[in-house]
Amino acid sequence: MCYRYEKHNKNKIKHNTMENIGASVSAVLTTEKKEAEVKKVVKEEDCHLMRNEMIFFLREAPGCQIHGVAEWCENSRGDIVKEADTYFLHILTGHRCETPWACIIGVAEFNEYYKEIWETLCSRIENHENIEQDMCYEKKICV
Repeated sequence: MCYRYEKHNKNKIKHNTMENIGASVSAVLTTEKKEAEVKKVVKEEDCHLMRNEMIFFLREAPGCQIHGVAEWCENSRGDIVKEADTYFLHILTGHRCETPWACIIGVAEFNEYYKEIWETLCSRIENHENIEQDMCYEKKICV
């Protein structure tokens, strides 16, 4: 009888423990879900979409320009809450390009002189330090 009593109590303890664990997990998940919802609402309320369009150009040939765009989200304190999305605009079509080199594809009027200038511009943009930050806050950059 003592054995059955112990076995019964162990099962009861296991059952109660499992109920407590289940309730605890449920409470934690509910709390985490509520916190995530609050953070989402705060982010949506606080997030201001920012956009900066700017120009890269060569000192030796200021007429050769590639336009860059940066888009990011800031909260009301000016902290960046979403990383900047940076891209370039195609010279002829204005379509989004991921690299400066893609901006000059299809430009038919390149002779050797202009080809070298455009390639120099693309190369300097590609090697520019702090490009993401500059694309967010500058209007013109001479490279």
